[in-house]
Amino acid sequence: MGIQGFMSFVSSHSNFFNEIKLKNTKLIIDGSNLYHTLHFDSGLDLVHGGDYDKFTDVLNKFFESLAMCNIQAYVVFDGGFDISNKKLETQKRRFKDKIRMAQNLSKGRGGSVLPLLSREVCIQVLRNLQVPFVQCFAEADREIVVLANLWNCPILSFDSDFCIFDLKVGYCPQNSFHWKNIVTMKETHECYMPARCFSAQKLCHFYNNMNMALLPLFAVLTGNDYINLLALETFFSKVNLPIGNTSHSGRKHTQIHGLLNWLSRFSDVEEAMENVLNYLRAKDRDSVRQLLYSAMEEYSLDETVNLEQYFLRGSYISPTAVKLNLPEWVKFVLARGELSPLLSDALVLRRVFLHPQVEDFRKPSAHFVTKPLRRFIYAILHASRKSQKEARRSKNFLVVEFHRFEGNLRRSVVEISYASDDISKDLSLSKLPQLPSEISLKVLLGGLDVKIGDLEFAPPSHRLLLAVVCYWITHAQPKVKLHHVKALLMGIVCGEARSVHNKPDEHEEALTSVCEQIRRMQVLGAQPKRLNMEDAHIFCQWQCCLQMGLHFNQLLCTPLPEPDITRHYSGSLVHHLTQQLKMSSSLEGLFKACPSLEKLYQDCIQAVMSTIPQDHFRSRTKQAAGRSKRKGKVGKKGLNLKVVTSPKNQPQCDPSNRFACLLMED
Repeated sequence: MGIQGFMSFVSSHSNFFNEIKLKNTKLIIDGSNLYHTLHFDSGLDLVHGGDYDKFTDVLNKFFESLAMCNIQAYVVFDGGFDISNKKLETQKRRFKDKIRMAQNLSKGRGGSVLPLLSREVCIQVLRNLQVPFVQCFAEADREIVVLANLWNCPILSFDSDFCIFDLKVGYCPQNSFHWKNIVTMKETHECYMPARCFSAQKLCHFYNNMNMALLPLFAVLTGNDYINLLALETFFSKVNLPIGNTSHSGRKHTQIHGLLNWLSRFSDVEEAMENVLNYLRAKDRDSVRQLLYSAMEEYSLDETVNLEQYFLRGSYISPTAVKLNLPEWVKFVLARGELSPLLSDALVLRRVFLHPQVEDFRKPSAHFVTKPLRRFIYAILHASRKSQKEARRSKNFLVVEFHRFEGNLRRSVVEISYASDDISKDLSLSKLPQLPSEISLKVLLGGLDVKIGDLEFAPPSHRLLLAVVCYWITHAQPKVKLHHVKALLMGIVCGEARSVHNKPDEHEEALTSVCEQIRRMQVLGAQPKRLNMEDAHIFCQWQCCLQMGLHFNQLLCTPLPEPDITRHYSGSLVHHLTQQLKMSSSLEGLFKACPSLEKLYQDCIQAVMSTIPQDHFRSRTKQAAGRSKRKGKVGKKGLNLKVVTSPKNQPQCDPSNRFACLLMED
């Protein structure tokens, strides 16, 4: 959520804030806002797909600073999109803005688009640091407010909607939260963090002791994520807002100041509402009244989840999730952040947004590489959730995907064919946790076109990563070249080197030398240079593959260990390695001084190369011929998802593969 122009307005009024020395307290953190703000404020690379190792360092330092001041962080993430669809148009508008900024970044211009896996990295860091967090079922603002008032502690965010709520302690905007400037008190040696807390009471006091109950009406009149009525333009064109002698920067700030002054004349919401409607045409008043009251409900604290019960006992009961009759295990893993909001959107809304990256805008979206995998995931999500009415009417269902097409927003429909009833029961969403682990693993690797035998050389902790690498090589367009694969795998091993650098090792001196070489390459990789668009597009596809691989593994209750992505991808380093490998293969000797790293690199190379046809990196023609011969067979690549049609034209399962009916080929 957010109120247009309000955050910058209140930030320019120091009299709306309390100066505080933050220490020895709980702090409720808006998680979704946290990883956005920390990434953008830290000046991290936005062009090469994310330096997740550096982002991890920033997150670690942030929480270390809180610990120094004895501030107990509780992080609350938004979940899926609002099921009421009130914000759909806002979501589309913001998605278009992200497309535009990603395109600008690809051309060397300014912009701010978060790397694709930033949320996943943030959640892994929280787990590693044992910072308590929860992922709400939808927007988390109201749950955050209730918990902050219950615990009598401040909120950290940069969302202007928190200015509307009556908070006991207040709301700390992140630009007023000086976590890098810790102060040590001379007398007690305690540390504190200088911060400013916004006070809605002070705002209302400044505006003639305005009734705080009027603030939600102010928010929807000003324009938030839930309302953007043309009728309100009529109101603002006719009403005479009392601006007074105060000077404000910009038309929006002047309008905000005048509207607050005007609303302060009225004793309650009903009186103010009728005065607003009097400026509109009589035929519009009832519909506008209904829309305004509906939008104001987003600031009501009724029917909120008690997050205290989650943090104390692990119990998260969302009224919305209960009404939707979702399986208990799904609600549990969603709250724990072990299932992506993208999957809950696909399940509940049958609609997902595939976020743009800094890629080649002349080519199809990088997300197209995972379309076969997404269809597989959607089929499993809905395998047993079709209604009887749907079953009689159609064997298919639709998931809507919003994605980038060139520089525009495109809506596409993915049609999924339901499996036969016996297969649906085997992969019923409610029964996925009870699936034998070997079956879950077979389904996972089948979706990734890999067999478990192909990964025998891979360390268990890297098997999912390498399975995804194999999927990426097979499906990416433009074609992945050998230097891309080697650069990516070297980047993974570099991440491993940084992870073990501070641990005791018999080759400590050699490891230090390798890490120093990696550091120098990272510095070179971070230097401004023209982006190679083909490389960028190929590695964007890699991130899409990794994202869906992680989500698929979570859906199947992690038959493979989840890889540590906080260290294993540094976009600027991998792009630099790619350019160096194009010129010389001698860079591959980087790890030879450290046997453990050299073995890991060779194991990764062997695991990937044993899966890919020998001629894959040599002849495109031979590769196409090989695929043609293998089509329709159950072979080395795992599960065949072809549907066999009976004489009565009814989809049936291939008896050689009991999961074959999950999907129908395009």
